Amino acid sequence: MNSLYPIRFKPLLKETIWGGSTLRERFGKASRPGALVGESWEINGMTRSSSVVANGFLKGNTLEEITEIYMGDLVGDMVYERYGNEFPLLIKFIDAHDTLSIQVHPDDRMASERHHAWGKTEMWYVIDADPGAVIYTGFRKKTTREEYLYHLNNRKLADLINATPVRAGDVFFIPAGMVHAIGAGVLLTEIQQASDVTYRIYDWDRVEAGGKPREMHTDLALDAIDFDLDRTNLIRKPAEMNHTVMLADCKYFHTGLLQLDRPVIKDFSLTDSFVIYICTQSMVVIDCDGHQEELKAGETILVPASAESVALIPQATATLLEVFIPKKSE
Repeated sequence: MNSLYPIRFKPLLKETIWGGSTLRERFGKASRPGALVGESWEINGMTRSSSVVANGFLKGNTLEEITEIYMGDLVGDMVYERYGNEFPLLIKFIDAHDTLSIQVHPDDRMASERHHAWGKTEMWYVIDADPGAVIYTGFRKKTTREEYLYHLNNRKLADLINATPVRAGDVFFIPAGMVHAIGAGVLLTEIQQASDVTYRIYDWDRVEAGGKPREMHTDLALDAIDFDLDRTNLIRKPAEMNHTVMLADCKYFHTGLLQLDRPVIKDFSLTDSFVIYICTQSMVVIDCDGHQEELKAGETILVPASAESVALIPQATATLLEVFIPKKSE
């Protein structure tokens, strides 16, 4: 069997009512002219939308297929034991040209019972934001169901939710149960559990083509919301040149920030997980056992768990996010 290497995937672009043209214009994501593209699914193993390999001898195979074949060599023995052939993360770029709906995600227990799916805990890393752009996360104070329903029914839900002015480099950690929305004028990358279960609560009275209101999931959301989550979960940590800064760490993913102006070698011999690199600025060359891949801003790559080390060689000053599955299970 051929040895594994850093794997690229073909982005899967999602047209949305709130999307724009930034992913095409800034990162070269190929989309049809005039399309409003809100999301680029970069790495995803979920059935029916599994990412397709774009490089090397595995080109044309899906992530779902190669996980089944390579198992622990690809994802890590610990990860494979925990998730089997289900790749545990979904990596996206999101262009919020307009404000997204206020929504919430169920936890693992609720998602399993209702949808036979994983819950969704996620994080956002802001790549760019227009002046005055905000992100909505968490209630402004501990809130009762009655207060929530009153504000929802009177179209005043936004009055209950924190609206944080954002800038490039801001991070938001969003556990299942936290109400949230991305405001207009924000470009970010999202790291989340492999789940597409979202409960839409309020969509700013927006309508789809033909004047029909968008579908809401009011009743489902009511049981999923944690009304005690009264914080923004904003994380602001400065980069440390050529060193990894931990941004978010939970049982589902560990995400670090790397800013590089010289080559750095990363040792993964004890990690027992795949490692995903997301480039948000400039470019790096990923060198893994002599196999080199260029990674430009707006691109993502998966380093297999079988790789014991990786050399990161920046072209000018580069910024990366580094994501893997932590060993701890709780």
